[in-house]
Amino acid sequence: MKKTLTWCMGVVAFGAILALGIDTLRKTDTLRTIAVNGECLTSVKKDKIAITLRVTVLAPTTLESMQSATTQINRITDVLKTMPVQIQTTQFNSYEKSEWNRELQKSETLGYETTIAVEVSANEMATIEEVLTRFASRPNVFTENLRMYTGPETLAPAIEGCLSVAVENARTRADALASGDNKHAGRVLSISYGTDVNDSMPPQNLLRTKMVAASTMADGAVAGLVAKDTDVTVTVSAVFEIK
Repeated sequence: MKKTLTWCMGVVAFGAILALGIDTLRKTDTLRTIAVNGECLTSVKKDKIAITLRVTVLAPTTLESMQSATTQINRITDVLKTMPVQIQTTQFNSYEKSEWNRELQKSETLGYETTIAVEVSANEMATIEEVLTRFASRPNVFTENLRMYTGPETLAPAIEGCLSVAVENARTRADALASGDNKHAGRVLSISYGTDVNDSMPPQNLLRTKMVAASTMADGAVAGLVAKDTDVTVTVSAVFEIK
């Protein structure tokens, strides 16, 4: 009986020691981490110029309106395809247009209006000036939203370079915080990032006539376009191991 009791007590003691050892290992294996943000701000030159060409046609029927607008925009794009520009359709809609007749106190249908717009972009201002010269004075053609921006092929390397800086800034911040406990940031456990590209600037809304458009540029519209570079902000959220 005594041997049995002694054996049982030994098993209990061994179990207690084993449990204590496992708990100690768990505490040792628990990672201490620190989560921080890192930022990088840079600026990139604007290297693209864009303008919107809008064809708006009012006709008695939807079919006439759409056919006329489509024919005009196709003629324009056929010419644009021979020029060093990029073309993207930005608007296509057709609807019944009406207005309020004050004398009769009722709404009257004026016809059906179709609008098709394309954005034309180029590397040189001279190319956009040629686009204006060719199309600004045509019937039903309107030019608007003259702007400069930074093309994606220029933005990509700038963002990549800023990304590495943001990660280093995050590590520096993590080291500074961990140093209060005489520790430092170790390996990266997780990381995510976001970018913000700000090339905002009031677009120049040009009138349809070639002479007015040209005079608007001569009066300093182009100078205003390049007044500010594109701001790029990269923010990373990183979790570091504390060592």
